[in-house]
Amino acid sequence: MTIAYLPLPADDAPLYEPWAGEPEVLAEAAAAGRRAAAWIRSLPAPPTPRPVGTWLAGALPDAVEAAMDSLDPAQCDRMGPDGRLVEGNGGVDAGTTSTLTVVPCVLSDADWLTPDQHIRLLAVASIITGIARLLADDPGTAILHGLVARMCATLDHATRPDHPGLATEFEHTI
Repeated sequence: MTIAYLPLPADDAPLYEPWAGEPEVLAEAAAAGRRAAAWIRSLPAPPTPRPVGTWLAGALPDAVEAAMDSLDPAQCDRMGPDGRLVEGNGGVDAGTTSTLTVVPCVLSDADWLTPDQHIRLLAVASIITGIARLLADDPGTAILHGLVARMCATLDHATRPDHPGLATEFEHTI
């Protein structure tokens, strides 16, 4: 069996051309990340010092800001020079993604937070990893059709300080 590789692009050929509206979308995403991180930092501290409390006050909001500030549609799924698929990360590095994906596991130790705050933290982690995955899978659709903007609006809704609370809404229906 003979393997024939496709020719590499010329050195002067642009590998990535920004989508229309990309700078504005990325700027709004970074701003939404800063707002979400500020909300996480505003959560109450545990009654006694705990590692998860330190993590919630430092590493998690830092990861939220880093992820939303580093979004990069150029880091999308693509073919490598050897013809193999290179899975993109949307600009979010593996360490930051790892911090976000551990949120569901850590929340059981954050028993001083309300169920509403747990749900909202889960939403934050899910939305941010979802935005990065959207940009990695199909940046054009995510930017041009407003998917990133809608997810940023959802992130803002989940982290707004005056949020009535999902647990409170649930209690009113019982």
